[in-house]
Amino acid sequence: MPPPPTTVRAYRPEDLPALHDICVRTADEGRDSRHLYPDPDLMPSIFAAPYAALEPELTFVLDDGRGRAVGYVLGTADTAGFVRAFREVWLPPLADRYPEPAGPARTPSEEMIALLHRPERMIVPQLAGYPAHLHIDLLPAVQRQGYGRALMHTFLRALCDRGAGAVHLSMVTANTAARAFYDRLGFHEIAVPDPGPLTYLGRSTTIEDSRVGGS
Repeated sequence: MPPPPTTVRAYRPEDLPALHDICVRTADEGRDSRHLYPDPDLMPSIFAAPYAALEPELTFVLDDGRGRAVGYVLGTADTAGFVRAFREVWLPPLADRYPEPAGPARTPSEEMIALLHRPERMIVPQLAGYPAHLHIDLLPAVQRQGYGRALMHTFLRALCDRGAGAVHLSMVTANTAARAFYDRLGFHEIAVPDPGPLTYLGRSTTIEDSRVGGS
């Protein structure tokens, strides 16, 4: 009997532990990040869980056919509105667990906690023409099989339905495999002054703009 098909579907609340796991296992430039961030909830609390909580209708998972999420794409159609909700709704319950560092960050965890307390960093003037943004991550076992492209197309269609004409993302410049994936999907680089270790990419939400390619 063949295994059940792997499919893209809408996020469900019971997927949250899997979202956390996927985020942790891909947060070091696509690799497992547990050696950098001992708290398994830290990275998901910044880059995955707030989207599932604040924008569940724009959160999609890759289901392995047995109900388990093995990848996700999530984001927002309105970055400025998301930042306000992050500041006002998401951040306050986390402030005691992750207090803002009093001085310069001394560890990778403190660097991330500082980011948690600065959601306004997501508002970059050069990205104003790309009001939506996203994060996409897949476990290694399901990469390079076309599932990333399927996730992305599902997300782009959802953005388009909400009237968001363009989307951006940021990625660690050193992650050349991720850059090749985004290039195949029609993303282009957006010039941002002093981007640090990041590269900003953007594209239209119209699916026809995407070049054919695997993921």
